[in-house]
Amino acid sequence: MNYDIREQKDKKYIFVDSKFSNEEEIMDIISLCMEHGTDYLMLSKNSLTDDFFNLKTGLAGITIQKFINYRIQVAAIVDDKNRINKRFSELILELNKSNNFRLFDNFEDAKNYILNLK
Repeated sequence: MNYDIREQKDKKYIFVDSKFSNEEEIMDIISLCMEHGTDYLMLSKNSLTDDFFNLKTGLAGITIQKFINYRIQVAAIVDDKNRINKRFSELILELNKSNNFRLFDNFEDAKNYILNLK
């Protein structure tokens, strides 16, 4: 798995630049956060597979629920809005009511979000 630990403004977060496609890989990411003592995670534009955006696969639900259960706040970068269908955008609207999981179309916005979380 490609990742690195980044620290800025006294905030440490994990930046993951690898695809994940199952629950075991999600738990590996969560383990990284725990191992490095951070509750903040950024997923690169390369991390989310097409299965993630297809709600029928259940991958998004499992992933987001795991992050919520382990209290990991996530900023994910999706630079191609065509990957987001109507049903997935409805899920994102619900998620935006909390600070658990947010989508951004560029790195800078995602980074600013992570750095300003409390």
